[in-house]
Amino acid sequence: MKRRTLSLLTLAISTVLLTACGQSTTNDAATDNTATDGSDLLQRINNGGTINVGTEGTYPPFTYHNKSGELTGYDVEVTRAVADKLGVDVEFKETQWDAMLAGLDSGRFDMVANQVSLTTPERMAKYDKADAYSWSGAVVLAPIDDNRYSSWEGLSGMRTAQSLSSNYGEMAEQYGAEIVPVEGMAQAIQLVKQDRADFTMNDNLAVLDYLKKFPDSGLEIKLTAPASEQTGSGLVLIKGNDAVVAKLNDAMAELQADGTLTKLSQEFFGADVSQQK
Repeated sequence: MKRRTLSLLTLAISTVLLTACGQSTTNDAATDNTATDGSDLLQRINNGGTINVGTEGTYPPFTYHNKSGELTGYDVEVTRAVADKLGVDVEFKETQWDAMLAGLDSGRFDMVANQVSLTTPERMAKYDKADAYSWSGAVVLAPIDDNRYSSWEGLSGMRTAQSLSSNYGEMAEQYGAEIVPVEGMAQAIQLVKQDRADFTMNDNLAVLDYLKKFPDSGLEIKLTAPASEQTGSGLVLIKGNDAVVAKLNDAMAELQADGTLTKLSQEFFGADVSQQK
């Protein structure tokens, strides 16, 4: 009788322990899901809280400090406009580019606004990007009065000022252009203006920024990469924030529809870079 009672007691204790372990596992799983499905960020957005956004602050015209020392730039002002649409506050945390995505990984930022395009399989597997607010691709910059630029194939035999390590230099070579080596974009532009090179190839946004700052340069964009070869940059988050990405996309669509993105594009670039063309 005593043995049977002890056996029943042991069974009861075991059942309680198993149940408790099961509850602990379930709670741990729920905690893990909260960490990965973006519910904390989503809750802050739904409750009009604050979102933390990583950016460089030293990368004009995208993210930089104006003469008054205030953080501004195309990416910064787009993010502020998105925050207004969401009804939340935004706090920018400045960091070096090399530490940008690490800040996402560690939870220091909720998202990044710094001209990020997810182009590698590794990044696409780890991060999500909201709908693009800027599009860019290769362009050819040459003197206004030079009318030889009717097609990319027509670049064959021309001289182009390019950095030897530049992707644009490789692209120019593929079209049969002769490379005149330079250290960077500033030197490349000078060689074109001095007729020591016929053209230079670079990123559309960088060239638009230059033309806006120097409208009397005597240069203009002659060729622009087709839409299929352009890349879009947007707000980047750790994967698992699907509901948040959906809200960001809705806000971005509203900013596109009401003309805010076009207005900001014109302000910082003198052209609309918010739409793929």
